[in-house]
Amino acid sequence: MGNVRWHLMMSLDGFAAGPGHSMDWMSGTKVSPATHHDAIATLGAVLGGRRGYDALAQRFPGQASRQPYGGEWTGPVFVLTHHPDDAIPDAGITFLDCDLAEAVEIGLAAAKGKDLEIHSQDIARQCLELGLIDEFHVHLAPVMLGSGVRLFDSPGTAPVRWARIHDVPSPAARPPPPSPR
Repeated sequence: MGNVRWHLMMSLDGFAAGPGHSMDWMSGTKVSPATHHDAIATLGAVLGGRRGYDALAQRFPGQASRQPYGGEWTGPVFVLTHHPDDAIPDAGITFLDCDLAEAVEIGLAAAKGKDLEIHSQDIARQCLELGLIDEFHVHLAPVMLGSGVRLFDSPGTAPVRWARIHDVPSPAARPPPPSPR
């Protein structure tokens, strides 16, 4: 059986998405080709949340099911929601109205031995609380957003400790040169 992985790019100031779930800040940010290829090769299904889905559906009418990884991966995509009846329909999306553990089971079954990737910070937080996340992959983007969707927003909880399984050296970053006046 595959792993449940939380895999994302994060800004230096701890945001996984910009205001309104925007992802345009990632444009031009590169991840090593080997890392990108490995993520695609081991991905079997995606589980996301309704707020992120709705934001995507509004920005790209008729294309909400755009697959992750720039379309290089295709497969089952599930959106967990308490209100599937009022979701913008999309042939590429299966809306689930069940508890989180069942949604993870459905996603893992659909992944057919590959990994289920979580594409929602709130769902990932809830999965952590239930002990359902097996791996966490994070890529730091050289940008500070200032606001948006926090990577892990759970005030009052104990720290979540992770054991490193792989480190990739990365170059240092510096701010861009000042704009001419």
